[in-house]
Amino acid sequence: MGTKREKFETSIKNQVGRDAALAQEHGTTAPVGTSNNPSHKIFTIANVITLCRFVLTAIFLYMFVNDINRYLALTFYVIAAVTDFLDGQVARRTQTVSWLGKIMDPVMDRVLLFTGVLGLILTGELPVWTAIFVIGRDIYLFIGSMILQKYQRRPVDVVYVGKFATAFLMTGFSFLLLGLPRVHGLNLVEVSWLPGLGRESAPLGIFFVYAGLLCSLAAALVYTKRGFAIKRRALALGHRTDEAADAAAVEAADAVAEAAHAGEKDARSKADAGVPGAPEAD
Repeated sequence: MGTKREKFETSIKNQVGRDAALAQEHGTTAPVGTSNNPSHKIFTIANVITLCRFVLTAIFLYMFVNDINRYLALTFYVIAAVTDFLDGQVARRTQTVSWLGKIMDPVMDRVLLFTGVLGLILTGELPVWTAIFVIGRDIYLFIGSMILQKYQRRPVDVVYVGKFATAFLMTGFSFLLLGLPRVHGLNLVEVSWLPGLGRESAPLGIFFVYAGLLCSLAAALVYTKRGFAIKRRALALGHRTDEAADAAAVEAADAVAEAAHAGEKDARSKADAGVPGAPEAD
């Protein structure tokens, strides 16, 4: 019993030590596995859930494109969509937030959106400009995240308005894919590329898509604001670091000069006093 207890205590101490080392490496006191200090683990329950969502999405696309049991294919898509919040919740509640999960979660959202867009474009149920908007927005954010890698290693935290955008878009795509009944138009503007805003009826899902696009635009603005803030903070920190280094260099040079001056003064004092072995003053 004693040996087992000692092994258990040793394993706990080792884990605590590894957690402390990771926290020190990331410059934070937050526990490892939390949002502010993700772990390097790969095989976590949350990551497995994300992987299952990816598999369901791939099955949906294959079945939908090949016209194999459309409703079963849509069921797979809906399951992958409605479980969007599940992986993140599991990771936070079990303290298993990982770097891989923080990267996979937004990527999986994009895969779901692009898959739904592709299916709807193939069936002609979605205006092409909405696909261009969604893809263009993600390309913009991807380029921005690559630029931010220069100033901050950890990914930018997901904003909730972005989650709302994903939820609205996935709901709209699901309704459109399911072919739910049409509803009356809003009679606001009569243009062919904005179905549902004119007098003619339109699929119910298109209004969820519009809400998702507005939230996507808001999320892009929030990410842009955060990106500029991160850049300004990093540049200010670098400027302060350079100033501190310059001040330290000047202080060190002054100390060396002062020591040399003190040594020279001491040598002259000894020479004037006639101390044996002292160097002759010029």
